[in-house]
Amino acid sequence: MAEAERIIGTPEADDDAAVPAERGRRRIAVLFAVAAVAYLLDLGSKLLVVAKLEFHEPVRLLGSALELRVIRNPGAAFGVGTAYTVIFTIIAAAVIAVIARLARRLYSLPWALALGLLLGGALGNLTDRIFRAPGLFEGAVVDFIAPAHFAVFNLADSAITCGGILVVLLSFRGLDPDGTLHRN
Repeated sequence: MAEAERIIGTPEADDDAAVPAERGRRRIAVLFAVAAVAYLLDLGSKLLVVAKLEFHEPVRLLGSALELRVIRNPGAAFGVGTAYTVIFTIIAAAVIAVIARLARRLYSLPWALALGLLLGGALGNLTDRIFRAPGLFEGAVVDFIAPAHFAVFNLADSAITCGGILVVLLSFRGLDPDGTLHRN
């Protein structure tokens, strides 16, 4: 157990109290850097596809396996819950608040990456919900990546999915956000 703690860098593995604090600050910086990159990629891609592809024919990529097609989704994944846009806005805001609160106890680099992806994705879709038509807190999310025989999604959705999968894997491995390992 001590060897695993030394490798992943848990606070208990260090004798100097300043080292865990500095490590925590670095992990928080990673979380926010990953979130910023995910958010900016999502925002930039949405601005580009709305400007260049909306009201145009879809762009086919990889034959018929993938196309870029702009749709506005007022609901959740797969267009479910279109009447609950305000609820999805509140949920996204709550996720952002929980991640920001959890960041104070963050000593794990993998958790910083996972939470950064979740935060960036949530911010990307929340931006659409707040600022896009039909209005404040009721905006439709811009989706544009359309694989054959699957739902249309965006980069924020991809970041949320990847972050969520990483959270599940870290949880199954027993790694907590504070960097400690636990056994069930």
